[in-house]
Amino acid sequence: MLGVQNIPAHHGGVTALEQEPTAAMTTPTAGPGTPDVPVVRPAPHRWLWYAFGGRLPARHRSWVLFDTTTDSWWARHIARSLVQMAIPIALVMILIPAPWGLRAACAGGGIFLAMIYSLAYMNETVEHRVVKVGYPAGTAQAHRDRRSSLKGQDETDRKRAAAAKRAERYRRRTGR
Repeated sequence: MLGVQNIPAHHGGVTALEQEPTAAMTTPTAGPGTPDVPVVRPAPHRWLWYAFGGRLPARHRSWVLFDTTTDSWWARHIARSLVQMAIPIALVMILIPAPWGLRAACAGGGIFLAMIYSLAYMNETVEHRVVKVGYPAGTAQAHRDRRSSLKGQDETDRKRAAAAKRAERYRRRTGR
């Protein structure tokens, strides 16, 4: 797909804008109908099912994308991981015939090891959740990258405006 870029050209003291064709950048989309679909949060029992790796109904599709792309997506992933570990850890604490200190040490070691694996495969796990509800692979990462880029642009604009304001104050004070 080609776009048009305006390039200033100088002809005998007159500046004109000439149009030059450019290649348009393509970005992955979330899928058809994503912006128009309302975000429907699942009920607690459905969220537990989702946390254990289950598939949510289609009406929660946009919530899954939100859950995996919001600013706190990594904390949400950790929370889901801890929920998944709750049952095995509870069983270790209840059923192992050993002193409480040893049970707690086993549980702590299990949590530590499970979190290492959970964090190592965090991006893949989140992408799998998004693919399960029908989005193309890479959608969650594309959304996070786009949001990060927009935040970076906003931060750059804010810093430029602050620098221009400081420069104007400096010019007023020094009379330059």
